[in-house]
Amino acid sequence: MLLRELVARVPGPGRLEAIWLRPARGTAAVHVADTLALAGRGLQGDRSAAGRGGGRRQVTLIQAEHLPVLASLLNRPLPDASLLRRNLVVSGLNLAAARSPLPVVPLRLWLGDEVELEVTGPCEPCSRMEEVLGPGGYAAMRGHGGVTARVLRGGRVRVGDAVRCVAEAAGAGAGSAGMPARQQEGSPPG
Repeated sequence: MLLRELVARVPGPGRLEAIWLRPARGTAAVHVADTLALAGRGLQGDRSAAGRGGGRRQVTLIQAEHLPVLASLLNRPLPDASLLRRNLVVSGLNLAAARSPLPVVPLRLWLGDEVELEVTGPCEPCSRMEEVLGPGGYAAMRGHGGVTARVLRGGRVRVGDAVRCVAEAAGAGAGSAGMPARQQEGSPPG
């Protein structure tokens, strides 16, 4: 099997477990049941959307499955996701696999039926992890910090939404319902 076929076979869907917004620098994260994703900006109510927009770090995501790993590495109870400074907590989907290593197989994350994200890279931990998680917090988060993303198509995001990773044929446009032209199971990507 070709690498481009393997890249396009992302299992799923996952589920959006939590939404966290930080209204301003240095403030505590606020848990919300839903918000708007703003194309080219981020999440409404989060400080990233209030800025200039257009960057690679409009939204941050972390896997729920990594929280027990962090607890194990730190030899502490499960960390509160609000302390990790990530916007979206997703379960059931490998977020690292949502960023294609091949330009000929673009991958996109869809939250519900409206919101399209492009994963732009890993979300590396900052020095604050040492403060909020305790000694070794920064090192524990390395490799488990999630991903950053750009909002390509905005819309409502809700806790409980399905999170799907979709492979598009290179150069494929949006389908009639605003969803990308999807690769059919078993057929090679464009």
